[in-house]
Amino acid sequence: MFTPTRRVLAALVASAALTAPAFAADLVINFDDLNPGPKKGFDDAVAAFQAANPDMEIEVNNTDREAHKTAIRNFLTADAPDITSWYPGNRMAPFVNAGLFEDISDLWESEGLNESFASIKPTMTIDGKQWGVPYTYYQWGIYYRADIMEELGLSVPETWDDLLAACGAIDDAGKDCFTIGTKYLWTAAGVFDYLNLRTNGYDFHNSLTAGEVPYTDERVVQVFENWKQLVEPGHFIENHATMSWQDALAPFVSGDAVMYVMGNFAVDGMKEAGLTEDQIGYVPFPTINPDVERAEDAPADAFFIPSNAQNKENARKFLAFIAQPDIQTEWNKTIGQLPPNANAEVGESKFLQQGFETVSTAAGLAQFYDRDAPAAMAKAGMEGFQEFMLNPGRLDAILERLDKVQARVNRQINR
Repeated sequence: MFTPTRRVLAALVASAALTAPAFAADLVINFDDLNPGPKKGFDDAVAAFQAANPDMEIEVNNTDREAHKTAIRNFLTADAPDITSWYPGNRMAPFVNAGLFEDISDLWESEGLNESFASIKPTMTIDGKQWGVPYTYYQWGIYYRADIMEELGLSVPETWDDLLAACGAIDDAGKDCFTIGTKYLWTAAGVFDYLNLRTNGYDFHNSLTAGEVPYTDERVVQVFENWKQLVEPGHFIENHATMSWQDALAPFVSGDAVMYVMGNFAVDGMKEAGLTEDQIGYVPFPTINPDVERAEDAPADAFFIPSNAQNKENARKFLAFIAQPDIQTEWNKTIGQLPPNANAEVGESKFLQQGFETVSTAAGLAQFYDRDAPAAMAKAGMEGFQEFMLNPGRLDAILERLDKVQARVNRQINR
């Protein structure tokens, strides 16, 4: 006889909450983060909205991200909430194309979001229309040991040649240029994103992740040829395929590796392991092709109105509320990230200040490879990136395999 474990029971309760009828309250919100910081930021924003709308009955269903990813298509087509959290870019495209998300372009117009959210507007836009309101995002780039760079007499790299020269000097000093942990694959995708964005640009990157360009295209091949200049000389740490991104912090903290292509969330781990802010530096990924405008990886989280929502007027009130600069300021101070509203205040951390300057002046903001590409393509692509880093001589076979996966995914999408 099957007896549910505590974990199974918790999953069943979460699933039941996500699929419960949405007609009991004036506003039903599905959120997807139970971690203390993000949960507090969300709870505080809901409390502020409740205080501004004391007569509104609000129901919140909060679950972890993996359960949310599993349940979202079911609850969007069955008993939809009035608001749900999800991701911009190509990750929202299937729900937009299926008619499951509401067009809120009029809200963007009436609330002035076209101006205050200008830097992130492209990633919220499909077919010239806006489909959600982002509440947070964060920068990626190169984090480096400022004290070691100074000790070695090295300048912060601004160009590809600068970076290769710095890596050579770091290797000569007996250290690894880059730490990375590719055990869970997505870290290698961050490196690929930047190499492609800097080699071919934002529009090409979007075309590739949208399945419009084959991986055997000579422009994609050039991305990997650039990558070889880091892989073949051994500028990444050994055994990275056995390490998570957290494991890869250790050589950075010890000083055995000097740089890390990573998101800003890693800074807390660096400091908790004993580094001071003065020992850590941040720089956008260097220029490769000077003719390409600088774009950045800046993953965002957003809220959407399901097309089947019962209380769309109240849902629009909530989206307008969380778009306000003061709400975005407090929310992102709580979670230590960046507010998408350009009129909001950025936290005092030097990394947030530098990150805000980086993303607010970028020519485009990519959402990260595993969000921008369809799920099946992203999985195969990231497996290929890790394989390439381990065996760059297999490049041709990897790219041909990715072309086959892309063709299959495109057929499935276009059925």
